[in-house]
Amino acid sequence: MPQILNFKDPKKVREPSNLRNLQNLLIRINPIPWHWLGEKALTSNKNTRTIGEINEKIRKGEAQVLTAEEMKRLVESSGVEVAFKEVDVVTTGTFGAMCSSGAIINVGHSDPPIKIDNAWINNVPICHPGAAVDLYIGATAMSETEPFEYGGGHLIEDLVGGEEVELRATAYGTDCYPRTQLKTNLTKDDLNQFYLLNFRNCYQHYNCAVNSCDETIYTYMGKLLPRMKNATYSGAGELNPLMNDPDYETIGIGTRIFLGGAQGYVIGEGTQHEASSQNGTLMVRGNAKKMSIEFLRGGTFTRYGTTLYVGLGIPIPILNERLVKKTAIRDEEIFTNVVDYGVPRRVRPKLAKVSYKDLKSGTVAVGDRKIKVSSLSSLKTARKIAFTLKDWITQGEFYLSAPVERLPLDSVFKPMKQTEATSFVVNVMQNAVTCGESENVSAVAKRIVTKSVNHIIVVDAEGKLSGIVTSWDITRALAEGKTALTDIVTRRVFTAKPDEPLETASKRMAQHHISALPVIDGEKKVLGIVTSEDVSKLLGRK
Repeated sequence: MPQILNFKDPKKVREPSNLRNLQNLLIRINPIPWHWLGEKALTSNKNTRTIGEINEKIRKGEAQVLTAEEMKRLVESSGVEVAFKEVDVVTTGTFGAMCSSGAIINVGHSDPPIKIDNAWINNVPICHPGAAVDLYIGATAMSETEPFEYGGGHLIEDLVGGEEVELRATAYGTDCYPRTQLKTNLTKDDLNQFYLLNFRNCYQHYNCAVNSCDETIYTYMGKLLPRMKNATYSGAGELNPLMNDPDYETIGIGTRIFLGGAQGYVIGEGTQHEASSQNGTLMVRGNAKKMSIEFLRGGTFTRYGTTLYVGLGIPIPILNERLVKKTAIRDEEIFTNVVDYGVPRRVRPKLAKVSYKDLKSGTVAVGDRKIKVSSLSSLKTARKIAFTLKDWITQGEFYLSAPVERLPLDSVFKPMKQTEATSFVVNVMQNAVTCGESENVSAVAKRIVTKSVNHIIVVDAEGKLSGIVTSWDITRALAEGKTALTDIVTRRVFTAKPDEPLETASKRMAQHHISALPVIDGEKKVLGIVTSEDVSKLLGRK
């Protein structure tokens, strides 16, 4: 057991034996590394430094600061030891769509007062999560008059930029809050509080998205062309804050950060945080009145919805050589999965693993295919964030803060508990009636009659989808005296997969005004057919 320390005598605390005992005691009391302590941290040895020492160098204008990209070049040219001796702080940055973002505002009390029940600002529905006049602007809430064009992200940008906005509110009225309707115009200067409060930002990893199905789809990964004709990705790679400190040695609750052009804080792990798979996220907060629209922009994903592009940067204090090695990570060492978003399921197929060096090259390989890939985030702005944060620190405008608690390293992201069964195409698909292209129209007409079906799927010798004919096609062909099936077969066929949600297949039939979808596997072999009649029967049973 360590000896009792005499804290009344500062000189004794500095004695080597007492210093070791105090370090051991601190580690047992709190598992946070002792070097996280701030200004009053104990003096480090030559192999470590403290946040307090770095802040003192910032105060004196002596701190050596590099961006993450500069640090990597220094380590490659001079090695880890030299980099540790020369560098105090490494700055990072990312700028991308962060849908789980929003802003808390307090609009003050009207006269007579109102207890807001429903609210709209610039026709965007506003969440009312608390007391009478506390509101939350969600980045993905869409305007009721301009959906997919204007939403909460744009509204936050307008407020940050000093624009005047229109607030409308309704209430049911109470004795102490008698007002039932309100309409007024506001700017950020009229708000008591205007805080960016983002519950999931700064993904440690993000997928590269492709689409294997036969039609264009519109997602939070942008517009994905059919049959994997394009790919998209997000993230800054080697500039990403959480990739430069992947086990959060220096990032935790209370870490001061760059947020939207102002100083903000990490207030916890973000939702869906899963450190074990390097899918960490951050929950962050900052004063939006001080932010800049250069680093906070509303955005729209075509036919998907609105979002908010957020600029976020974190200074990594170089407390030891471990952190030098971490901040030396390169794009070729950071990998993500190419995921097929054409499969509308929670767990989508992973088709390949690619590095951020591949992604930034503009082309990725999936099997023997080369696919053009584009970024949904801005590397240029991410770099500007890292350099801006560097300037703030070197000019003494930004000091580092020690986290008061580590982010969890053992959390697991759980899927939703579902108490009702979901219907999939495989649950209702029927055996398909097929024919070959060489058959004549009269033979196929007889098959429609004997099998009592309205759709015949045309397949090749290997059972792969070649086309489709309907009873209407056959009737018209007979009336016009046509005998060759090739003259009437439809080549552009909309299909379904067996593990696809039935709701998705039903929407596809309605969208294209058709009554059936051949069900195929990944090699286009016909497995069956699902019809609008099958869907109606299932819904009728429910």
